[in-house]
Amino acid sequence: MSEDSDIYFTPASDAHKKKEKEKAKILRQGSWWKQLLGKGLCYHCEQKFKASELTMDHLIPIVRGGKSDKKNCVPSCKECNTKKGYKTRAEIAMDELKTDKNSTS
Repeated sequence: MSEDSDIYFTPASDAHKKKEKEKAKILRQGSWWKQLLGKGLCYHCEQKFKASELTMDHLIPIVRGGKSDKKNCVPSCKECNTKKGYKTRAEIAMDELKTDKNSTS
């Protein structure tokens, strides 16, 4: 994580992380999640993958206070999920803008 985004990062409590990880395990067993995996689409890059190649990504990461629910969980290929890490979509967009600005300078 970049230094300038650290000021916005308040780690979630251990109790929150434990509770949400348990909820994620349960969510993965449900038909809703299995249907998403069956489509085989990565939420981020929109490429097609086998269900076994997709992981559960929390749009707002658990460590950032995110919840394990249908509004916050999406299927993601391992590459996109790793690239995203603990960032939110807004932080990723800001990083891309910085990169674009630096490459055109």
